[in-house]
Amino acid sequence: MPIAMAPAKDTILIITDNEASRLSLGKSFRDAGYEVLTVPNELIALDMLQQTTPSLVVADSETCSVDKLRLHKALKATPIVAFREQETPCSEEECLEDLERGADLALCNQTTKALIARVRAILRRKELPAQAAGQSAAGGVQMDLERHEVRVHGKLVELTPKEFQILRYFLESPSRVFSRQEMLNCVWGEGYALEEHALDVHIHSLRQKIEENPAKPKLIVTVRGIGYKLRAES
Repeated sequence: MPIAMAPAKDTILIITDNEASRLSLGKSFRDAGYEVLTVPNELIALDMLQQTTPSLVVADSETCSVDKLRLHKALKATPIVAFREQETPCSEEECLEDLERGADLALCNQTTKALIARVRAILRRKELPAQAAGQSAAGGVQMDLERHEVRVHGKLVELTPKEFQILRYFLESPSRVFSRQEMLNCVWGEGYALEEHALDVHIHSLRQKIEENPAKPKLIVTVRGIGYKLRAES
């Protein structure tokens, strides 16, 4: 079955020191309708960012420092997909490490078709929100998507990329109850194998930063037996 064409000419930046992978992935993404840039390491990538900003980055986390990419001002709000081509399956710890370093999705030994499908899904979500040009707010928490900033009662707080995404989904759907699996699908991508406990860890960390009393949260509340919701009137 041929790969479906991308609806728009988004630009994908591919970073890997494996020349065969650069050529293969580059061709596959071009065939899928994307503009493609390929470089062997993050140093060249960071230099390239002086002239252009990609729609999404696909980076080999075994040879590329994802955290250095995320720190660059041009990539603050750009999705980064980390992949590994190791022969043995990735452990959950390796995947979580990639995510904590700033990746929006961590993949291991995925087929090119699956990688492109996940990239397309991420870019589709990026284009969805009608509030992308404005702000979202609830319970003293304000999110500015253009500046990629979050303020709590006017005070700027630093969130990890995953915390930012989780909070964004809550703010865009106040009072909606998200099951743990639903939120995992929203943030990490459908079909991505990650234990629900990983979400609980991120929610705990997010509460520490935005709740007045994290031990008794009033904004992001637990719905017993289901998951979480944002209490907009808090």
